[in-house]
Amino acid sequence: MSETKLSGSSGSGPSADSISIVQRGNLKTLEESLRKQWRLGQNIVLCWSATDNGILVLLVPHYFLGNYSAVADSGEENSNEAFIQQLISGERHKPRDEFFEVANRLGFAPSFIKLSVQLAEEAPVVKAVEQIIKRYGISYVSSRAVLLFDIAEFSLYTPFEQASQLNSLSYSLNSAYNKLLTRGIEINFARTTTGDGYYVWNRDLSRQADLDLFYFLLLVIADNSLAREASKGNTVPLIRTAYHIGSHYELYQAEGVNPTLFSYIVGDVTIELARMLDLALPGQVLVGDFAVELPAQPRVVDTPAFLAHCSEQLQQLYGIQLSGDAIAAMNCRPAGIRDAGGGSQPRRFKLTDKHGISREAYSLQVEIRTESGRSLLLGLNDADLPGEPLDPGASGGEAPETIDGHSVKALNKRILRSLIEK
Repeated sequence: MSETKLSGSSGSGPSADSISIVQRGNLKTLEESLRKQWRLGQNIVLCWSATDNGILVLLVPHYFLGNYSAVADSGEENSNEAFIQQLISGERHKPRDEFFEVANRLGFAPSFIKLSVQLAEEAPVVKAVEQIIKRYGISYVSSRAVLLFDIAEFSLYTPFEQASQLNSLSYSLNSAYNKLLTRGIEINFARTTTGDGYYVWNRDLSRQADLDLFYFLLLVIADNSLAREASKGNTVPLIRTAYHIGSHYELYQAEGVNPTLFSYIVGDVTIELARMLDLALPGQVLVGDFAVELPAQPRVVDTPAFLAHCSEQLQQLYGIQLSGDAIAAMNCRPAGIRDAGGGSQPRRFKLTDKHGISREAYSLQVEIRTESGRSLLLGLNDADLPGEPLDPGASGGEAPETIDGHSVKALNKRILRSLIEK
């Protein structure tokens, strides 16, 4: 069998109109064959390689990756795990030699799927194959921005109120998406429910996609805040929100005898988000402590610099309508403290959860002014934040303030009551 060289493309999913009827037949054959070999999730697909009359795929039992990653290779700690993460990151198509090297290292024989005609080298076809392969496997993403929206005191509401609040939050997500479209920003967003909120991420993988998701966050919390002002009863939720950038795995659950068309994610970034919001107050917006590259800039910045860059770019949101009133000015910043020189430094919080595990975060404050002169303040005021500002002269502003469950609970009822009464 001779090797067929293929190359993929970036962007959104391929259009069916751009794929010929013959190649659609190939995709259907591939889907049907993988569904049988997948066996309701018993096996997963790791990678594939094209031949002149079909496709080679490498399938392993679903439990194999965990067992394989748990064993160190050649005395190097977690080298097997690093190999697997690299294997299931990005494009799954492998050149023939590399494909067989992977199969030999893992100790599994490839499966051959015969096609009626040779698979086309066209980018839409290759991308369609990639999407099918990933649905029957598991993917690893080393760095991506993810949001977590959590409804405060959700369990205290009636089932009808819970349904209304989830629907209201879902509408805010869709409304923010449409508002960004008016500025030429398209968020290819995905979401999974947590029961009392949503994880949200941008399917596109780029540093610009991370920035766009942050703008999306700002419009969601603005829409939610305005909806709360106009609502009666408990139909619009009071939310806690967190933004973080980190790694995760992406999976597709079985639905009947097929994998779903919608993925869900789990990993370091979702764990960090959940633990951050465990200690967040109602109405608070937390941003994790991360280092990330800015788009088109060969430098890595920390969270405060990332937020400063985002605030500088907010002019592109001016003119967007919020309840019939256009945005005239907008800025965002982490809550700060005065330093010895009279300037301001970001307040960095050390959040310690019930397991004794700590992480650091910043509390975001957002101000929006509309063309009518109205001012909208989002996030918590400094006076509502737990903990006492550190003495910059004693610590140089470097040590984070420690926040635990006890200090949060002391403020939680008062903050919740004041926000509900607004």
